[in-house]
Amino acid sequence: MSRMTPKEMASRIGDGLLSFPVTPFRPDNAFDETRYRSNLEWLCGYEVAGLFAAGGTGEFFSLSPAEVLKVVATAVDETRGRVPVLAGIGYGTAMATQLAIGAEAAGADGLLLLPPYLVFSEQEGLAAHVEAVCNATKLGVIVYNRDNAILNEDTLEKLCQRCPNLVGYKDGIGDIELMTRIHLRMGDRLTYIGGLPTAETFALPYLEMGVTTYSSAVFNFVPEFSTKFYAAVRRRDRETVQAGLRDFILPLIAIRNRKRGYAVSIIKAGMKVIGRDSGHVRSPLTDLTPAETEELTALVALLETSEFAKRELAAA
Repeated sequence: MSRMTPKEMASRIGDGLLSFPVTPFRPDNAFDETRYRSNLEWLCGYEVAGLFAAGGTGEFFSLSPAEVLKVVATAVDETRGRVPVLAGIGYGTAMATQLAIGAEAAGADGLLLLPPYLVFSEQEGLAAHVEAVCNATKLGVIVYNRDNAILNEDTLEKLCQRCPNLVGYKDGIGDIELMTRIHLRMGDRLTYIGGLPTAETFALPYLEMGVTTYSSAVFNFVPEFSTKFYAAVRRRDRETVQAGLRDFILPLIAIRNRKRGYAVSIIKAGMKVIGRDSGHVRSPLTDLTPAETEELTALVALLETSEFAKRELAAA
């Protein structure tokens, strides 16, 4: 099977919804490959433009480098070319480049470069980090702008000139002014991805800026809702989008915001709610309390009779 070029990969993922599958763990905290394969097979049955193995929701930060590559290789093998698989990579430059090389060898279709570990640095240093990763692989690279790795439009433009395989920009900070400057400067040179926590809240306004896709964490456990919500965004059905936000996304955010790290924990809890228990989150994260899991269970159950569901039925 021939591998997609970086531009082909970027075009493919820019045309649909993206998801970051959770990484399941067994009670002994080891990677649960059987559950992971089952989850991927299920998710591939829905309209999804790309799956990011060992991404943020996949607890990249708690995996060893060997585990990252095992997760990526499993995703590639299980999806069998049906959906592009992009690998999460990161940490310092040396480890990020090693992971890039390993992910390419494992058959990944692209890479998501997460922020480097711990340190804050100047634009020159960030540019050197990104360029080193791009030079280490033939795969298309997407930079994740967030936390301690915020590239400005000048830095991105220079990187795009030097690195043909830098093909994507994922926004994780929500700085509309910066996003506007980057999009006006780079145009269609990059594929733009909404990557804020619970990206559904920003999906409609970002679409007006040319951001055609976003990463949906809740796709893990409510894929039907997620795909229908994305369809409503793309057809600019404001009323249906607002119904989805009111009925599900905003109440979910209210639970998520109670404790640090719950952005991942609530997705793992959602998997348990729907009967696809994928184990606990690894430390230093903590799981939802039993009471909070019950709240989430009730929230998922209400989706079937929600205003969003009624509007989607009428639209169909």
